[in-house]
Amino acid sequence: MSNKKKYKMGYTDGVYDLFHVGHLNMIQTAKENCETLIVGVHGDDVVEGYKHFRPIINEQDRARIIGSIKGVDKVVINQFRDKMKLWELYHFDVIFIGDDWKGTERWNNFEKVLAEIGVDVIYVPYTKGISTTDIKKMIMNRE
Repeated sequence: MSNKKKYKMGYTDGVYDLFHVGHLNMIQTAKENCETLIVGVHGDDVVEGYKHFRPIINEQDRARIIGSIKGVDKVVINQFRDKMKLWELYHFDVIFIGDDWKGTERWNNFEKVLAEIGVDVIYVPYTKGISTTDIKKMIMNRE
């Protein structure tokens, strides 16, 4: 029985604020499918740009948390979200994203562009019942 994995270089990214089991599931699933896994952490300014608020945990601390997870071979702090620019930097052959993005215009476009350069997109099942937004709401409701 061979331990050879289908993909050589995998990539996934996220905010990873208030780290939870859904984040861990994503990273573990990605690592199960590739020999080397790069995990991008969205920088504070990037998050503020598209979510209109800064993460609770700063980018350096979030990167340190992600970097300590078994199976993460490299962690990077991203200052942009363009997957083609990220591919130019890291040359991954597969990218992992939560299946809640499947079928969205943004990811339909990424799929087409990435397919042209031989990069597969794998949608990882969203972990039901947990999200950073839900955690924040629970905290607010307890105060």
